[in-house]
Parts: sequence; structure tokens; C-alpha cells
Amino acid sequence: MMPSRRAFLGFGGGALAALLVPRRSVAAQVTVIEMRGTTRGERIWFSPQGLAVAAGTTIRFINRDPGNSHTATAYHPSLYGRMRRIPAASMPWDSDFLLPGDMFEIKLSVPGVYDYYCIPHEMGGMVGRIVVGQPDDPGWEGPAADTGDVMPEALAALPSVEDVLASGRVERKPAA
Repeated sequence: MMPSRRAFLGFGGGALAALLVPRRSVAAQVTVIEMRGTTRGERIWFSPQGLAVAAGTTIRFINRDPGNSHTATAYHPSLYGRMRRIPAASMPWDSDFLLPGDMFEIKLSVPGVYDYYCIPHEMGGMVGRIVVGQPDDPGWEGPAADTGDVMPEALAALPSVEDVLASGRVERKPAA
């Protein structure tokens, strides 16, 4: 017995609908880091300031500060002659200046510690640390030991790797 035309169309329509239903993506996770500031601009920060992610995570920096432009810039010799504070096998990045509402993305695949800063606000402690993977991962590279070209305010603002790994996110809004 042949299926009725209605059953055939119902099956075909169902198959078509199944093709159109969004599927769960197996793409890498996207995690947001916001650039923040107070209304008058006297305080600025990354939120979170410390973040632990899996290798292959895309980091999206978004400027949520209504009054300032910011950068997210890796410490690296190819960027403004800074000492390297990201894993040797990773690619350095510089978002350039992001106006309020602008965003920039970078995918981090190499395990280790990535330190970054905002070019105009580094001396105000606008720095951050991303920990990719775990210390026992193959190729892991811990935090940079050389601190010779990093301002003391920036070093004091960086959360420890241990704190980042223990909590997954470290939020530090600068004091009033």
C-alpha cells in the first residue's frame, strides 16, 4: 500500500523542518571581557580582570565604557617593543582603539598565561590576565618572570594565576 499524499507531504515537511532547526554548534566557546569605566572616567578596568578558559576559546573584548576608548593589547615585543607576557607559541594581538560599543575578538589555543593591557590606561592598572588550560597541559607556559618593563601599578593589579584557576573569574573594580 502506498502512503497517502498527505502522509508523504507531512513526512517531507517534517524532514525539511528538521533541516531548518538550528543545531547545537560544536564551535569554540566565546567568552566576553568588558572594558569598563566610571561616568567621569576617573576609574577604568577590564571585567573580568582574570579569566580561566579552555584552549580554543574565543575572547570577545567589548568596550562598555561610555566615555573612553580602550585597547586590549598583548604584552609582546612585536607590539610596541614590550616584553613577552604570553605563551611563545601564541600570536600577539592588538585591538587598536575601540570606541564605546565596539568589539574585538581573538581565539586563544595555546595553553598558558596571557597578560594584556589597555595602551592609554596601563598606568591606571587597566590590565588583565587570561589563563588558558591547566599547568599540566602539554606546552603550558606560566606567567612571565621578567617584570622589568611593566609598571608597578599594572603588576599590582594582575590577579595571581592561582586565584584565576581557583575561581575561573576574578572581578576587581578599582576602589573609589
